[in-house]
Amino acid sequence: MNDSLQQLGLPPEALPRHVAIVMDGNGRWAQAQGKSRTVGHARGAEAVLPIVAECARLGVQAVSLYALSTENLLRRPDDEVGALMGLYEQYLVSERQQLLDNNLRFRHIGRREGMPQAVLAELDRNTETTRDNTGMQLALALNYGSRQEITDAVRNIANQVKTSNLSPDAVDEQLIENHLYTAGMPEPDLLIRTAGEQRISNFLLWQISYAEIWVTDTLWPDFDVAVLHRALLDFARRRRNFGAAPTAPGGVVT
Repeated sequence: MNDSLQQLGLPPEALPRHVAIVMDGNGRWAQAQGKSRTVGHARGAEAVLPIVAECARLGVQAVSLYALSTENLLRRPDDEVGALMGLYEQYLVSERQQLLDNNLRFRHIGRREGMPQAVLAELDRNTETTRDNTGMQLALALNYGSRQEITDAVRNIANQVKTSNLSPDAVDEQLIENHLYTAGMPEPDLLIRTAGEQRISNFLLWQISYAEIWVTDTLWPDFDVAVLHRALLDFARRRRNFGAAPTAPGGVVT
């Protein structure tokens, strides 16, 4: 058993393969501190690495972080979006070595259209720099929307049907999954939502069909390893049936 899991009292089979996190509450954290939203976003960025590193240390296979939705990009004030993009560019550069040190494989999930070229360049550099790493996958959802993701997948498949020998009868769930931004990643087992919000917010709608949802009132800038451990331990206590009849310990149908 992984020594870290043993210290936590978490059996390896109870560890989620993929943890998806909706990082919410940066603005509220800043407001409570009497500071600007930009300061809240910067503090939220600082909270990322300890959580990612702990997931990797415990043996989680993949982490997806919802950083900025397509709706955020279109509806937030221009000055806030501009500050966010500058922060993302800086973060992607400053944390590159940490990605290598933790053997992480980085990928961007989301649309590239509408993103500054400087941010896209750093996303691409991190992806390429970590391509040969063998550890945990880290997906940053930036300019991401799940409905848009599914639309893009369906459009790509439709083009293949139109221009190649792909038969409509060959379109199944696996083919659709292969065309999602997250292709090659395990489906999330655990979805964490911070800041007490009780909604999915257009995040990984296809992928989280059987994910366990864990909500905390903790604002993302205050989300630390101790809170992560609570989420993982709660996940380990849940009984997951994937649509089958629930069973009591020992396999008795309840």
